[in-house]
Amino acid sequence: MPRRTDIKKVLVIGSGPIVIGQAAEFDYAGTQACLALKEEGYEVVLINSNPATIMTDYTVADKVYMEPIDLEFVSRVIRYERPDGIVCTLGGQTGLNLAVQLAKKGILDECQVEVMGTDFKAIEQAEDRELFKNLMEKIGEPMTESYFAHNVEDAIAEANRIGYPIIVRPAFTLGGTGGGFADNDEELRELAKNGLKISPVGQIMIEKSIKGYKEIEFEVMRDANDTAICICSMENIDPVGVHTGDSMVVAPAQTLTPKEYEMLRTSALKIVRALNILGGCNVQFALNPNSYEYYVIEVNPRVSRSSALASKASGYPIARVSAKIAAGLYLEEINIASTIASFEPTIDYVVLKLARFPFDKFNTADRSLSTQMKATGEVMSIGRTTEEALLKGCRSLEYGVNHIYMKKFDNVSTEDLLNQIKTPSDLRLFEIAELLRRNVDIDKIYKLTMIDKFFLDKFKNITDHEALINHS
Repeated sequence: MPRRTDIKKVLVIGSGPIVIGQAAEFDYAGTQACLALKEEGYEVVLINSNPATIMTDYTVADKVYMEPIDLEFVSRVIRYERPDGIVCTLGGQTGLNLAVQLAKKGILDECQVEVMGTDFKAIEQAEDRELFKNLMEKIGEPMTESYFAHNVEDAIAEANRIGYPIIVRPAFTLGGTGGGFADNDEELRELAKNGLKISPVGQIMIEKSIKGYKEIEFEVMRDANDTAICICSMENIDPVGVHTGDSMVVAPAQTLTPKEYEMLRTSALKIVRALNILGGCNVQFALNPNSYEYYVIEVNPRVSRSSALASKASGYPIARVSAKIAAGLYLEEINIASTIASFEPTIDYVVLKLARFPFDKFNTADRSLSTQMKATGEVMSIGRTTEEALLKGCRSLEYGVNHIYMKKFDNVSTEDLLNQIKTPSDLRLFEIAELLRRNVDIDKIYKLTMIDKFFLDKFKNITDHEALINHS
């Protein structure tokens, strides 16, 4: 289908300032979107309050409003500019939540602004935990046992019905904000109170914990013609229990059997079709490391931080293609270099992402990692092997290290290191490497961390080679 000619002016909502949980990955998305829409002949109006981004350059959009991204200011811009359409899936959770507010307050209907791309029904079904669970049950996709609560007492009652440990997931929040694990009523009471306060809809999900499962992600693209492709698979080196934005991630997935890969890929495509997603989308799974059992964790009905990784890893411009789909084009009508957007890219190398944490600036902060994202950015490295990509990534972190070695752990006892790796942290990779240098058995490390032995073997390959060089 050719691009829509009934729309002349488009408003793009940016992600605002760089904060913990949402960083420069959405600058890439918004910039691609603005340029792609201009390429199709639309007048592009951008609102983004962050001047330290590429997208706020006046060559990227026709008009740039550097105003707070809140209901009041965006409503003013809409009433003044009168755009025909709005793109809200390329500005992270900030843009998505704001568009939902604009719709519920009647601003979009008042000004006759159409939502382009993924519509509000799809957004609501993906973001509202209860609606999402109901849809997954309808299409036969497995989710962990979970219940919904709108107050603390109901949360405690549901947790006792499921049995501890449980995980708390607030609805419509960014980067797992307000979520976490609870082992008893006391811990849950604090988490539930905070989660209900943070959730824009005052809703939390109380879910049976599957900490220790493999976490697998698929980046999917779909158009209005129901053509859907998997752009890239990604595997979190850290198991379920660490937010994917904080976890070490490798692309493509390294430890899946062909059967497991096809099973999860088929599920991802089925889910985005059921949700009626138009554009880029991220689907997350938890996979039992000892069987074919899997659960759907969540779906991001927008371009996410994982999209930035998948886009750069595969060479597939996810945000650009998503913007073109929002303009009405089908995948086979969108050109990417020497091919068309309906072809799935292949990756014959290893891409690794390591999160960058602000603990060097906040040195008294809790360094433990859980379902609430703490990273402020990330580095990406490419290599022919996992070992090569990992070492390149470590050098790029600006931690003052050149490989998986930190001098500070030389004098830490083996027993203390074994206790420390039980809790995920930003330094766990370096603690594991030190244990491997001391010839601690991989099986023992696996039982404490649940990091797949494939990756532990890769870490050991590095430390073994290190020893070989030192003795040569």
